[in-house]
Amino acid sequence: MSLNIFHFPAGRLITSLLFLALSVPAGYAHHGPAVKFDPQQRITLEGHVSKVDWANPHVHIFMLTADGEDWYIELDSPVVLEWNNWSESTLVPGDAIRVEGFVARDGSPQAWGERVFHDGNRVFDGDVSALSRANALNQDRPLPRWPDGQPRLGAAPGEEGYWVPDTTVMMEDGVSVPMTSYGLLENIADAAKVAPLQEWSLRLYEFRQGNFLRSDPSYVECRPPAGPRKFQVPFGIQLLEDREWQRIFVVAAGGNQDWHLIYTDGRGINTGFEVDNDNELYYGRLVADWEGDTLVVRSEGFNEKFWLTGGLPHTSLMKVTERLTRTHFNTMQYEVTIDDPGAYTRPWSMHWNLVWNEGGDPPEYYCQDNRL
Repeated sequence: MSLNIFHFPAGRLITSLLFLALSVPAGYAHHGPAVKFDPQQRITLEGHVSKVDWANPHVHIFMLTADGEDWYIELDSPVVLEWNNWSESTLVPGDAIRVEGFVARDGSPQAWGERVFHDGNRVFDGDVSALSRANALNQDRPLPRWPDGQPRLGAAPGEEGYWVPDTTVMMEDGVSVPMTSYGLLENIADAAKVAPLQEWSLRLYEFRQGNFLRSDPSYVECRPPAGPRKFQVPFGIQLLEDREWQRIFVVAAGGNQDWHLIYTDGRGINTGFEVDNDNELYYGRLVADWEGDTLVVRSEGFNEKFWLTGGLPHTSLMKVTERLTRTHFNTMQYEVTIDDPGAYTRPWSMHWNLVWNEGGDPPEYYCQDNRL
């Protein structure tokens, strides 16, 4: 949509997880396959399709193998499959298929499907992602600005688009530890390096890592990707500037397509109303102002019902400062500083880029399609 006029409408993790980071496209699935499936236990299955369940968060294929066994194959979301030239009618009951992937940790007849072949032809391998699509649309164009010279955070009049993060992991600037695109560490001994965690929060972070992030509220309860995590949603994020009312709508293309507001009207971060200031929210209370071409967003008042990316903890004492600078038509530089004396020994920062995906709105993705 055009932004010119506002429209409302988690032990130690095994080294083989590195293989998972390479073999599963970055940020694709609703959660990392390692939560449920063991990448060390490879399998190839041949048989016939009995049913295709086309729904979020993941598409599933029911298949009867040549040995007469019923298997349940889990794939990426419908959005990702469609980007990779798959449709709901690509496979139908009776089709002969071969699936390559790895099996469920609990020993049940389920597998994560990395590649699917139909009559000997590969029909899915998951090469295309939101980021690859955005990078393919890289354009050498002037940075779009409002009539007063302020950089636009979104599309120019008559155009459409949204932002896609170039990383879906979180660690302090200057730190480099191996982890998958889902934020799972290769070596749990590296946990203390990721951020300046206090003792209790380090132990909690290690526990979450040791459990492959399986209890992440954003996965099991469809909680919002709150705090700075919203800028690492793999399907992207859209910023809609409502200049008349001096506010910015932030729409995350994940979870359940929820949105929240950043106020740019000069108000304080605290409203003066006790009942409001004591109301802890997923996204907190956000206010912003401009420093040259940089939008500086300050937020606080977060609840503790969500995790930061990769299972990093936080408390309701967390304050976040974000700096968004559109440096080129295709690039937004994002910097964040987290100040949470309840969970960290000192404030810490990280930065990454957002890549502009020209044309259209974020993909229509919902966490569960009512399949709780």
